[in-house]
Amino acid sequence: MEMSPVLLRDALTRLKRAQGQLGAVISMIENGEDCKRVLTQLAAVSSAVDRAGFKIIATGMRECQAARERGEEPPMSEEELEKLFLSLS
Repeated sequence: MEMSPVLLRDALTRLKRAQGQLGAVISMIENGEDCKRVLTQLAAVSSAVDRAGFKIIATGMRECQAARERGEEPPMSEEELEKLFLSLS
């Protein structure tokens, strides 16, 4: 299912933020920073990526529902969406 960047603006924002955070984590490790600070930032990166994934799934679910309401065949089945959702956990 192709999705518009406009619909995924929030997910893109989260991923760009995570990209910056990941760069900071790499720098922290290269500079020998405190383990606790590194892991705290790494957890933030992981959370941002997870939330972006959930946002993408939610957008896909809305798109499929909108297609059903228009009487069209949704681009993905509920089973496919469920499988993608579970792949994030």
